[in-house]
Amino acid sequence: MIIAMVSGGGFTWFVDWPSAMIVLGGTFGAVLINYPISDLLGVIKVAKNAFRGKKQQADIVINRLVEMSKISRRDGLISLQRLIQENKERDPFLIKSINLVVDGVDPLHVSEIMQTELDSLAERHRLGAEIFTTMGNFAPAMGLIGTLIGLVQMLKQMNTPGTIGPAMAVALITTFYGVILANLVFLPIAGKLKTKSSQELLLKQLIINGILSIQSGDNPRVLEQKLHAYIAPRERKSRFYHD
Repeated sequence: MIIAMVSGGGFTWFVDWPSAMIVLGGTFGAVLINYPISDLLGVIKVAKNAFRGKKQQADIVINRLVEMSKISRRDGLISLQRLIQENKERDPFLIKSINLVVDGVDPLHVSEIMQTELDSLAERHRLGAEIFTTMGNFAPAMGLIGTLIGLVQMLKQMNTPGTIGPAMAVALITTFYGVILANLVFLPIAGKLKTKSSQELLLKQLIINGILSIQSGDNPRVLEQKLHAYIAPRERKSRFYHD
């Protein structure tokens, strides 16, 4: 697409700041009407984490949980606290679940607390994807509004035929900006957030079930088999083949 733009005459032909201001200003203005500004500020952080956050590997998390199971069966649940104190565990979600177990919280309450945490995370991710989808829906409409504004201005200058061509081009650029922003920026980000969210939520659910299994004293081999059900067969790597 960029090659086609450049080879057709020049990239500067497609640069028009008033058109960009109409599309961006109109899109963000419409979104501000739909959502409170606090949600918009929060979605920036969600989007940043989606692209910058390092993806956790499910098999690595399973291995950590299996190792925790071995430690807790050998030294008791309280021994898991050392993993946190020694900074061997960095995942806040896993740390919170470990603390609940170490504090002797009933398994049912552990499940409820962590599930609520998971639901809250899912809602933040859903809202982020929804806002970017809304922006993707508004951007082409704002582009069309900009085009109509340009056409009105062009028709007002019909007495000078030499200006019709350039004015028409500027009018169409606004629609171009709206379509580009919607289909190459806003909607892809929304899709990325949905994909990232589904992966993260699955991993958090895996952690919840793993911690509850550790709390109930399940055999590490049994725990591993339970958690392997969450991942594809090709990703399953047992720690017990070499034990």
